[in-house]
Amino acid sequence: MSRHILITNDDGIDSRFLHAIAAALGRHCRVTLAAPQFEQSWIGRAVSRRRPVAVAEHTELPWPAWTIDGTPTDCVNIALGHLLPQMPDAVVSGINIGYNTTTTLIYSSGTVAGALEGAFWGLPAFAVSQEIPDDIFAHATAGKGSLPGSWQTILEASAEHAAGLILEELDRRSDRSDPSDRSDLSGRSGSPDAVVHNLNYPAHPARPLRAVPTVPAPIREMSFFRPNGDGEYHFHFRHGENLPSGLKTDREALAAGEISHSILNFSALGRDLNH
Repeated sequence: MSRHILITNDDGIDSRFLHAIAAALGRHCRVTLAAPQFEQSWIGRAVSRRRPVAVAEHTELPWPAWTIDGTPTDCVNIALGHLLPQMPDAVVSGINIGYNTTTTLIYSSGTVAGALEGAFWGLPAFAVSQEIPDDIFAHATAGKGSLPGSWQTILEASAEHAAGLILEELDRRSDRSDPSDRSDLSGRSGSPDAVVHNLNYPAHPARPLRAVPTVPAPIREMSFFRPNGDGEYHFHFRHGENLPSGLKTDREALAAGEISHSILNFSALGRDLNH
């Protein structure tokens, strides 16, 4: 158990989805949790600039853990900068309650942001999300990841698969010989790129379960708010309208019962405009 992985999420320290990936990875390596005290969904890469952030050891879990009254970015930044005596081998964020697909959701996601903070520190970074059907999503979020019936089995299978894929990627990184391998986290020689492996697990997995390379699905934006009649607008999630891309998208993979594996290179933003 020489490897050490830092785990965070945006659903909070008490999320059963967080505990599922911690248990799966914890069977193979050391894990430490640094997760928000409260749910921080849809917060993107927000940083708590205007208030102090409280940090406390969380002793109610079978792994070393801190509960942090801040965002996922706060959690990873504070853990890497102050709480861990040494840099971990990777940062894993999730498992998120619900998918994180399409460019719109990726940039809004606290889960992806937690992984991205690790990538900015030069670490391998993974965001893991589980698609949840609309009819049980409210139940899962209200119950901190509690799932009815056979859904717990699906979650555990996703966690086990994700743990295996993450460890395989770390093995490739430590002993890679082909620089064109898509798992290579360094796009150029020198400083590594800020890369996040974005894994989304399907609500209705096909058999055998397999991961496929994908790109974020392009969608036509729709309003995420609706009026309440009193001059206020309340958040109301809309899936948006899928647009053709010509490539296998994350949403197409989930619809086919496949695991979506998108490699997000945030360091590549704007490069094509400069050539």
